[in-house]
Amino acid sequence: GVHSVAWDEATKISGKDPDFHRRDLWEAIENGAFPEWEFGVQLIPEENENDFDFDLLDPTKLVPEELVPVQIIGTLTLNRNPDNFFAETEQIAFHPGHLVPGIDFSNDPLLQGRLFSYTDTQLSRLGSPNFHEIPINKSINTVHNNQRDGHMRQQIVKGKVSYEPNSIGGGCPFQAMMKDGGFTSHRERVDGTKVRARSQSFVDHYSQAKLFYNSQSEPEKTHLQKALIFELSKVTIPEIRERLVGQLLFINKDLASVVAKKVGVDVVKLKQPNGSIPADADPKSLQSKETEPSIAESKALSMKNTAKDSIESRVIGFIMEDGVNATDVRMLKSKLEKKGAEVQIIAGSLAPVTADDGTVFIPKHSLTSTASVCFDALYLCSGKGSVDILMNVENKPGTIHFVNEAYKHCKSIYFGKETEAIYKASHVATKTHNDPAIVISEIKNADELFIKAIANHRVWELEVERNNPA
Repeated sequence: GVHSVAWDEATKISGKDPDFHRRDLWEAIENGAFPEWEFGVQLIPEENENDFDFDLLDPTKLVPEELVPVQIIGTLTLNRNPDNFFAETEQIAFHPGHLVPGIDFSNDPLLQGRLFSYTDTQLSRLGSPNFHEIPINKSINTVHNNQRDGHMRQQIVKGKVSYEPNSIGGGCPFQAMMKDGGFTSHRERVDGTKVRARSQSFVDHYSQAKLFYNSQSEPEKTHLQKALIFELSKVTIPEIRERLVGQLLFINKDLASVVAKKVGVDVVKLKQPNGSIPADADPKSLQSKETEPSIAESKALSMKNTAKDSIESRVIGFIMEDGVNATDVRMLKSKLEKKGAEVQIIAGSLAPVTADDGTVFIPKHSLTSTASVCFDALYLCSGKGSVDILMNVENKPGTIHFVNEAYKHCKSIYFGKETEAIYKASHVATKTHNDPAIVISEIKNADELFIKAIANHRVWELEVERNNPA
């Protein structure tokens, strides 16, 4: 599924571990939890291309899945890490002009422009017109063409000529025919008058923004409001803030009102929302009409409807110290790992932790070297000896902050046996509603409830109640 982190969480992650997402991806692949994406297409018959209230070549629009369902045709899987980061990642060169048989170039002006701009980009980045010949960019099948020489040429081409027709090379090389797999352009109908203009549907700037906003759950709407407030608060000129709020008014009145209040401006309807007018154009013809989206909302646009049936690749922090209950640790760790999650041990220091039965656990992190934002869920391990050390003068601030911060970010927290001192000292003890992501060891089937809570990712609907000064 598709999941996200809170804004406060994201800013703290970038400070605690700037490589967090890259490391998370790398470790998941190394652990065999290969990231997979379903590869889907939306197919629209040519005779139906004008059936929508937007232009299919408008890059600012999407085709709602309710109108054209996505057909899954495959899976994209990352199943190995690069052996050499520079050679395989820094030197990779994408290019929309490199086609496989069966597809052709789009009429989308943005993609048309990239047919030449990507070549220019790779010339600048990699310093040679032969960038497509280095190992990471070389096609699986050999490419035959009349291109010769150039800086850092990799392929050694035999023969005297690189053109056709010729007699010196006995007629070779020559272009392959279609029946032999040679490239051919897709046959399509083209008619109409060529003008430097866009269809009227291009001036609809707001209907799909309405569709997106209306499709969000209440917590997602709140996150969008806070993001707009944060970014717009950085704008020092009040008139610009007011104009942006005026744009939001065309999307949702409540959204505009909430943002306006926080950035210190009034909600004023713009007389001319679009100020970018070509020299010879009529400004009135380029103003967006207040149109409603063709559908009220799209479930595909909200993360609320994403998959919540797996904890694979989730990272669970086990907070422990000397005297921890080894049996409980082993049992829960085994259950989590069988479901594909990764357990990482956190302690007051990086010194080995000796459990109540003499088992030694090696911490990966200390309370000062990491933060709750780097974990998907927390387990406060059972054991009075462990709890006493975690709550001593040295460790208590870090322990409680860890719990409070995870609580604030709507994560799942499991309190093991004899952890009442930690529970009561944290903001978790102030909760007034039933919280499915707070698990106490005394509850029946506590381990299974914790696993279910992790799969649900977060309890965003309790974000207001869970907010605390962490």
